[in-house]
Amino acid sequence: MNSTTPFRLPKFYPILDTNVLASRGCPVPLVAELLLDAGAKILQYRHKDDWAQAHFDEAKHLAELCQDAGVLFVLNDRADYARLLRSALHLGQEDLTPTAARPIVSDEVIGFSTHNSAQLKRGDTEPVEYLSIGPIFSTASKLRPDPVVGVAGLKSLRALTEKPLCAIGGITLANVQEVFAAKADSVAVISGFVPESFDKKALKARVLEWLAV
Repeated sequence: MNSTTPFRLPKFYPILDTNVLASRGCPVPLVAELLLDAGAKILQYRHKDDWAQAHFDEAKHLAELCQDAGVLFVLNDRADYARLLRSALHLGQEDLTPTAARPIVSDEVIGFSTHNSAQLKRGDTEPVEYLSIGPIFSTASKLRPDPVVGVAGLKSLRALTEKPLCAIGGITLANVQEVFAAKADSVAVISGFVPESFDKKALKARVLEWLAV
């Protein structure tokens, strides 16, 4: 990322997980439009299953919506598709390393998931704009979740990097202030902003609550 301005993460980092949204009857494009209309400053598209043309088309549509709104669009895992969409990229521990992905996405923003002190220390040396750490609390959003970090663990790990740090995993409106008190710069939310069943009014209300934290 070629800029003299330090990269800053918005406090609320919504992740559009295709499986979570489908299980709750929420159309991905509609949720994205609602988030953008409400004032979200970053969106991540997360598709953990095999990609088909329809998923790429959906990601492309979201990337265009975000570009028009001046919002950072992040693609999960796929450096090749991020290059095609000229989007930011978020990588996990089992993906390409950020060092390997950097030539593919050039100067776009890269984020990197970490789950413990060793990974966070390594991540701090990688060519990334931000790091994430979690799960802070127990979560059902991953099939094989890593050990819970906890708020006390987050507070201790915060000292290992000066890069923007995003907390993820089981974060709700009831516990989010504990997470910020532990010095997270941002909170990534996958299911916590989505009602159990699709209700546009309820979804909008929940999103506005998150944007106000």
